[in-house]
Amino acid sequence: MRTHLFRGVMALAVLLTVSAVPALAQSVVRGKVTDAQGKPVPDATVLFEATDANRKTQTKTDKNGEFLQVGLSSGSYKVTASKDGVGTETKNTNVRQGPNNPLSFALTVSSGLSTQEKQDAVALQAAAGAAMEAMKAGRHDEAIAKFNEVLAKMPTCSDCYYNLGLAYVGKQDLAQAETAFKKAIELKPSSPEAYTGLAGIYNSQKKFDLAAEASSKASQLTGGAAGGGGAEASYNQGVILFNAGKFAEAKTQFEAATKADPNLAMAQYQLGMTALNLGQIPDAVAALEAYLKVDPNGPKAAEVKQALPALQGMLKK
Repeated sequence: MRTHLFRGVMALAVLLTVSAVPALAQSVVRGKVTDAQGKPVPDATVLFEATDANRKTQTKTDKNGEFLQVGLSSGSYKVTASKDGVGTETKNTNVRQGPNNPLSFALTVSSGLSTQEKQDAVALQAAAGAAMEAMKAGRHDEAIAKFNEVLAKMPTCSDCYYNLGLAYVGKQDLAQAETAFKKAIELKPSSPEAYTGLAGIYNSQKKFDLAAEASSKASQLTGGAAGGGGAEASYNQGVILFNAGKFAEAKTQFEAATKADPNLAMAQYQLGMTALNLGQIPDAVAALEAYLKVDPNGPKAAEVKQALPALQGMLKK
């Protein structure tokens, strides 16, 4: 289960907007991941790696096993769907701007396992699924117990430690959550989600330097530093810098996020708010108008619409 720890960012008193610019066509890649029985696999990792450049990004499947990746550059990609205890499958595909043919993955336990090993893997998968359901229902103690049950038999399950960290975050036991996220990173250093989890903990504790460091690492791992699609990581890093009062640096991150994914509405909103804090009214208006275009009925839409006339009036003076 992927939890976005930065979705509730501090709001400011003033908002804005600008003439919406026509959106450029973007690549859209959809797909679905199922298991050996044809059932959807939620929370599976789908990794996109460009074969002609050092660029990669990843996403997660939803509760229906479906995923959506927007904004990839055109080119050839190796796409890998995986989940601990379920399996891995890799396909090659060519991505073009606009809608692409949907991808489907069927994950299976390795055929090299014995019958008993396969049965054990299925049992562990069921236990992990029960832990996820408990966490989604807010039964954090039950989720923690079940994740630890899985980890007792599969101590190298990095995703288990990541989700264990999320369960501890749900209990506001940040010390245990930090330990779990760090263990996930130890087992899987390429995991951006665990770094994002750490960033969220440090941000809530006002340890902004540590939060920025962890979020920067998450951005690098998702390709944000190389312009490879780390929109969400850049957004999260921008939030940390914003909350630390480092508005110029935050604006750079929000600009990177909106460039990587112009449809990431909250990045457009935060870009506008950051520009406002810097006194850059034209940039603020433009970003907030872009927010309204992307999400006209979003959580910040009423504020933006209310403040827009005054802000536009400032541009005419």
